[in-house]
Amino acid sequence: MGVWVDTDFGFDDLWALLLLRSYDIAIDGVSLVAGNSTLENVTRNALGSRLAFDLEWPFYSGAASPLKRPLQTAERVLGPRGMQTRGEHLPEPPQEVLPPGESAMLGWLTANDGPREVLALGPLTNLAHLAINAPDAFARIDRLVWMGGSSGQGNQTPYAEFNAHADADAVDVVAKTGVRLAIVDLVACHKATYGEKDIPTGMRAPLGDLMGGYMDIGIRRGRDWMPIYDPLAALAFAHPNVLTFEPQALSVDTSSAETYGQTSFEPPDESHISLATGVASEAASLCVDALATVTA
Repeated sequence: MGVWVDTDFGFDDLWALLLLRSYDIAIDGVSLVAGNSTLENVTRNALGSRLAFDLEWPFYSGAASPLKRPLQTAERVLGPRGMQTRGEHLPEPPQEVLPPGESAMLGWLTANDGPREVLALGPLTNLAHLAINAPDAFARIDRLVWMGGSSGQGNQTPYAEFNAHADADAVDVVAKTGVRLAIVDLVACHKATYGEKDIPTGMRAPLGDLMGGYMDIGIRRGRDWMPIYDPLAALAFAHPNVLTFEPQALSVDTSSAETYGQTSFEPPDESHISLATGVASEAASLCVDALATVTA
């Protein structure tokens, strides 16, 4: 049985999916959620990537807005499509109405007896809806790996990481279900970075342009490096020993206007939640090398 991926499909989401494919990890379904950009743009990016990179997984539509608050995208950083480029962009996909992700994931959880693992790369809105509407089915998830939150400073606000801030209410719902939750947070992602010299040559177009466009985010901020976010979380499936997780108690701010989305961690005696506290030195090269296999 494969992995289910829930994503707000920006470039690093695509990178994470290509990494899983490079390690022959089966993906049973990909559900889309608004976050990096609107659900319309997220869908456009996903279907354009399917055309460009021969992605064979089924895609499903998900939540267009957070549980309780208006949508705030990352388009001010990532551009109006939620995925910027130095040149060639993704091909324009034909119009397509995707089937609903919640019912598809519900069927996936209830129809299979094998391990049920989920990789969440964006806001947890889709997962929270499933937890609220079908708690018994949600409880069948054996492990949920999420790239989100921060045990230090944020990147959306001084207090909150983007995915947590995008829908902190959803994080709160999911964290309280008791499902095993492994978090790869902002602090961990800053331990795996890449620079201009690391961008592989000979990749299938438009991958090199997209990777360069993602690198430009760091350059605009005065850095010669860029953190590797979603692909690092994907390594929890491809190279489990690269990440070291420790049990943590998690609380998330859902009430304060200033600190909404702030995630706080502290060691408990035992917990169903764990935090990636160690990242092996080879993590970044493993992520980059996965893209080098995507040749023209």
